[in-house]
Amino acid sequence: MPKTWKYDFNIARYTREIEQDPKNFRAFKERGNVYFRKREFDHAVADYNRAIELNPDFFLAYNNRGNVYMQTGQYDLAIADYDRAIALKPDNGMPYNNRGFAFLLMGNLDAAEADIRTSLRLNPDNIYALNSMAEVYAARNNAEEACRWLRKAIEKGYNNWNYLRTSQTYTNIHNAPCYIEIIEKRQA
Repeated sequence: MPKTWKYDFNIARYTREIEQDPKNFRAFKERGNVYFRKREFDHAVADYNRAIELNPDFFLAYNNRGNVYMQTGQYDLAIADYDRAIALKPDNGMPYNNRGFAFLLMGNLDAAEADIRTSLRLNPDNIYALNSMAEVYAARNNAEEACRWLRKAIEKGYNNWNYLRTSQTYTNIHNAPCYIEIIEKRQA
């Protein structure tokens, strides 16, 4: 694992910050983010929990803990955390997109689309929400609309090509000409 040293370095860095100031809720959140990237989900949740204990109004800790729950298939817990993040900061599009993606993974496409559209209303250039809209339409087997949203995401800077090639959310349209064209254009 080439990034392991970087994760360990950052964990040590935030641990020092926490030792210097045990009430530093941001340091707990940041260390939780590193644990999340390292896929040490139990440690990530513990740090997000501590950040929330120290600052119950810290919407990012709820949002990020929701990401852990979504990653581990605990969609109801993820949605509860995104609900809380939205209640705390309703003008931030991130938790709307994340909750929408959780709904997408649960198969609730109408709720997914509603949340993702809210995210885009709050931040029209959110490349992740643009990609999420593409995924909603891919789940509905509407390849042309999925490709339209995906092109928008790419035009704005979305570039996670490995995700686009391997995500199960695009399975329904893998053989669609527009999707093949998008993927092949990148490989050219």
